Amino acid sequence: MEYKIEETSPVTRKVNVTVPVDEANAAILATLALYRKSADVKGFRKGKVPSAIIESRFKSQIYAEATADLVNYQLNEILSQEKITPLSRISVDSGELVRDQEFAYSFSYEVAPKIDLPNYLGLDAEMDVPEVADEEVAAVVERLRNRMAELTDVTEKRNPADGEVAVINFTAFENGEPLGDLKADNFHLHLGQGEALPMFEDIVKKLVPGETRTDPVSFPADFINTQLAGRTVDMRITLKELKVRNVPEAGDELAAKAGFGSMDRMRESIVNSTLESRKNLHKSEAQKRLLDGLLAGVSFELPPTLVEENIDRMVEDMVQRLESRGKSVASLGKKPAEIREEFKPKAEDIVRNQIFLLAVANQENLVVEPQEVDEHLRRMAMQTRQDPEWLRSYYEEHNLMFALKDSLLADKAMEFIWSKAKVREIPPEEWKARDAASAAEANKESKAE
Repeated sequence: MEYKIEETSPVTRKVNVTVPVDEANAAILATLALYRKSADVKGFRKGKVPSAIIESRFKSQIYAEATADLVNYQLNEILSQEKITPLSRISVDSGELVRDQEFAYSFSYEVAPKIDLPNYLGLDAEMDVPEVADEEVAAVVERLRNRMAELTDVTEKRNPADGEVAVINFTAFENGEPLGDLKADNFHLHLGQGEALPMFEDIVKKLVPGETRTDPVSFPADFINTQLAGRTVDMRITLKELKVRNVPEAGDELAAKAGFGSMDRMRESIVNSTLESRKNLHKSEAQKRLLDGLLAGVSFELPPTLVEENIDRMVEDMVQRLESRGKSVASLGKKPAEIREEFKPKAEDIVRNQIFLLAVANQENLVVEPQEVDEHLRRMAMQTRQDPEWLRSYYEEHNLMFALKDSLLADKAMEFIWSKAKVREIPPEEWKARDAASAAEANKESKAE
């Protein structure tokens, strides 16, 4: 194998690779041997099928796999030899191996631009000291009370009301025929919580337990199910049961059920947890201000693919948020290109921050150890309720490990800068006055416009 690295821009590189005939043939034969060992062909014992028959029958799969295996192996070998750490996914331009022929391919990747780093040690910084108001603690207790509410059957024959739980069966019809899978039995609908369309809830509220009613329901044009969006169907609903939520009193019994032992301990835990969360938030905000100040005097080119990858993630997050509210991207009334353009400034900001911090990490010889990557993937798996090994395999198969390690390294660099900063803690009364003055000034400017 021979290769040549070409600098196509300050942030992009292209590697042209040439594989001699003997290496290309060896790759094909290695994959052919694996197929010969495991293939089942009628009339032959496993492992005894002639290679010519195996190659003839499975040629497309063999040559595709041989090519992929060879390229992946050589790609990683080159990156290791050259000590290259790509900033974004690697793009491979490859044909397919041909027996007795030289094989050529290329791959491209992005690298961090060279940066003249400003001084980042011993900088002045300010961080707001968090506080928790009694009203906030009371609000958390109230949410906990509602989460721990128990359902009790309503025995009287009456219509449901907001705040109650209706146990229903429903089926959608169009022209007298059931409409696909739009049906459910023993569905628990929390009324007045926005779980269903208002027209749907209105039908339920007209029923008493044991009663069935069929009324039309119109779906909005931006409904998440595109097959139903903008259509009107007949919805047959049966109210099977009606339940009320019994909310427990705020006391030691509630605290004990929640695992705190007493109300005093529960309130103390709420305060400590909230303070810790806000401390981390205020620290992140202060670090962002510190980083913005450092970047104000630095200019460098951004890797375009890395920016696009960040936009991709932002769009995916937006789609998930919309779908969780029962809406689709179409409800925004914007073209995909317009949405991506709106996300671009934020994506560029993220990439700019990361590249700068990676330069600091390189300057300070900071590294991310394998166990740190393992721990991060373990936490991600717990948060997303996924298998840690599956998550690791996903990151490896989709070439995401480089990006993950860079993200962790950037975080480590930010912590390093913060550890060397001269941090002044701003007491609550001071930052409240500051924020009030800022809000008043913003309001004044808004009225002037």
